[in-house]
Parts: sequence; C-alpha cells; structure tokens
Amino acid sequence: MNDPGTSKFLSLILRHKPEIIGLRLDQHGWADVEELIAKSALHDRLFSKEGLQEIVRTNDKQRFAFNEDETKIRASQGHSLEVELGLTPLAPPEYLYHGTIAKFIDNIRIDGLKKMSRQHVHLSMDRETAEKVGSRHGKAVILHIQSEKMHADGFSFYLSQNGVWLTDHVPVKYIDL
Repeated sequence: MNDPGTSKFLSLILRHKPEIIGLRLDQHGWADVEELIAKSALHDRLFSKEGLQEIVRTNDKQRFAFNEDETKIRASQGHSLEVELGLTPLAPPEYLYHGTIAKFIDNIRIDGLKKMSRQHVHLSMDRETAEKVGSRHGKAVILHIQSEKMHADGFSFYLSQNGVWLTDHVPVKYIDL
C-alpha cells in the first residue's frame, strides 16, 4: 500500500494544510489516526490504519511517526505550520550538508540558508542524502556547513526523529561554497 500518492497527501495534510480535510493538529503536530482516516475518506482518499502503519514503517525518508500506542500520527519535520516538535538541542557533528540547486546559490551567498516557509533549515549528515534532496529540483549543488563552529558560536541544532538536522538559519560565513 506504500502508494506515493498517499504519502504525498499525508505530507500535505500533516506538514502544511490539515484544513483541506478539516483535520486538527495539536500544538505538537499530532493528528488523531481515526480522525485522519475518516476525514481523508470524505475527500476520496481511502486508506486503513494498516496502510498508515506500512507507510510509516517503509517510507524511505521516515517522514511520519506514530505515538507509542499508534493512536496519533505526525510528520517528523518539514512543517510550514507552527508546531512544537519537542526536540532537544544537540551538539552537531563537525560538518553537515545541504543539497540545493545552482539557481539559489546567488541568494545563499547573500543571505545564507534561510528556513523560508518551513520551521527550520534542513541539513543532512552525509553528502549522499544532501545530493538526493538537492537533485529533486535539478542538478544538485552540495553545501558544506561548518555546524560545529556554528554551535560553538551559539546556534542551536536539533535532530529530528528521522535523522534530519534542523537549525533556524545558516549564515554565509559557515557555508563552504
């Protein structure tokens, strides 16, 4: 059942626009599973709890997570909505990576990496993941982020449940272009 269309639909609803189906997310981004299934069905999006479990288990980016008793589901990160994910600040590794495309480099040279419509800037542990992220929109350009230096200078970093590093902004001086 790991239908890419259902996964994209869940990303839209759980990260950006729950109001499309009249769904309520709590302050931490959690949605009631039964409410999600019922309200999705009213909009011709049919899936079962078992189907959701399969998507959560097999999604290659681990975009979604259940609470302990699997009565609630949320997106792991990437929200454009204001949600409190309850992440604890952590010391990052020396370097992290960000995948983008060439047309954004001039703006990055001026403003650094900004979160834009999301809650955080997303960074990867390795070049390969950053390459995958950047190549979704064209030929990837991989930026090396001096994350350890940023952290030493007072910037906060968080590690999402699915292994994506998050921060609020990456100033130009910490980006090896």
